[in-house]
Amino acid sequence: MPTYERFEDLPVWQEAIKLAEGCEDFIIEAKAHITWSKRDQLDRCSLSVSNNIAEGFERGTTNELLAFLYIARGSAGEARSMLAYFDRRPGLCDFKSKISNLKSIAENCSRQLRAWADSLQNSDIKGQRHLNEKSKREWEGKVERQVKAKAWQETELSIVKKMPPDHPVRLEFERRHGPVE
Repeated sequence: MPTYERFEDLPVWQEAIKLAEGCEDFIIEAKAHITWSKRDQLDRCSLSVSNNIAEGFERGTTNELLAFLYIARGSAGEARSMLAYFDRRPGLCDFKSKISNLKSIAENCSRQLRAWADSLQNSDIKGQRHLNEKSKREWEGKVERQVKAKAWQETELSIVKKMPPDHPVRLEFERRHGPVE
């Protein structure tokens, strides 16, 4: 998994900024058909997606990042809801293709944010603010132990596969791990 130094390099931020830009273009083009308050709401919620990704990224802890990712995801949902509303309005028929494209971008942002949040929730990394040389070494050591354990399991399996089906070691291995194929 790549590591990003700047929020601008994050694929989800890049998608979110496309959403904000596209919504702004739509607002300008459809200005005569949408009330000011609805234009303002779409403008704010669409830009909120990228802004919350950026703010969370810069915060320094995983918990804060997660909170902002969920806020960003909520804003993407809000933008999608507003676009669905506009899609239903008879006066905006000429914009159906643009609205559909923007809804797809918002949905893509939501999916990426959800996947990122899921991976962070299953991580034991507390965030940059908590990162020091000791914690970095501990984390690297844990990853190295996991890699070595996986390599050993593969080696052990290849050895066991070569044993006769009634060999005591193979029988014990199969008792613990299931049948060897």
